[in-house]
Amino acid sequence: MKKIRLVAIGCALATGGAIVTLLPSANAAEEKTPEQIMRMCERTAKLNGKQQSVSDFKGSFGDGFESDTCDFVETKFETFDGPTEKVTVDFPNCEPNATEPSKVTTEFSKAVGQGQGKYTATQQGALGGLFGALSGGWVKHKGTLDMTIETATASETEQREVPVGKVMHVTFTPKMQRMTGEWRVHIDADPGSFAVNPSPEKNFVAPEVVEGPVIRPGAAGAPGLVDGTTKAVLEDC
Repeated sequence: MKKIRLVAIGCALATGGAIVTLLPSANAAEEKTPEQIMRMCERTAKLNGKQQSVSDFKGSFGDGFESDTCDFVETKFETFDGPTEKVTVDFPNCEPNATEPSKVTTEFSKAVGQGQGKYTATQQGALGGLFGALSGGWVKHKGTLDMTIETATASETEQREVPVGKVMHVTFTPKMQRMTGEWRVHIDADPGSFAVNPSPEKNFVAPEVVEGPVIRPGAAGAPGLVDGTTKAVLEDC
C-alpha cells in the first residue's frame, strides 16, 4: 500500500495562523487543515493508547470514529518567565514628618491560565478531551499541569517595611512551562469489499504548543500554587 504522509510545515506559531501549509500529497483531496486533523484526533478510536467510546467526545450512538489512532509526541519542553505584573496597591511612606519605616502587610492572589494550546482548547470532550490526553506528558516534568481546571492561583501574604520617602508595590512573575509536539493521526488501510473500494493507510500530523504555569505541590491535599517570583518595588514619593 502506498503510504500518504502529510507533514505540517511553516506552522506560524508566532502569528497564530489557522491554516498550515501542507506538503504536496499523492492525492490533493487528502490534504487537511490542522483543525480537521484535530477533529480526527478527538474522534479517534484509540487516543494515546487508550481505547475510546463515542461518548468520550460527546458523540451519539450512530457516530463512528474518524481515525484509528491518534498520539501526541513531545518534541521539546522548556520553562521560562511569564509576564511580570503589579499585583498590589501602592504603599506610601510619604508623610512630611515620617522618620521610621512603615510596616505593611502585602497580600495578593492572582489567577494564571492552566492550559493554553493551539487547538486543544476547543477540543474538550466528556473526559477532558485532548487536554486530558496531554496530562500524562506533563507528569515526567517537575512542575505538572492540571488539565481539568482552567486556572491555578498564585498567592502570598508578607510583612514588609516601606522606607521613609518611598512608595512600595509588589510584582509577581509566574514561572511558565511550554510543551511542544505534534498530534499524529493514523487511519488503517482498508482492503475493500464488494461495495467498498480499497484505500491506503493515511497519516496526518498537526503541530501543537501548550503552555501553562509551573505548579508547586500543595500541602495536605490542597491545590498547588503557581510558582514564581515576587518582588517589592520601591519608588520615590
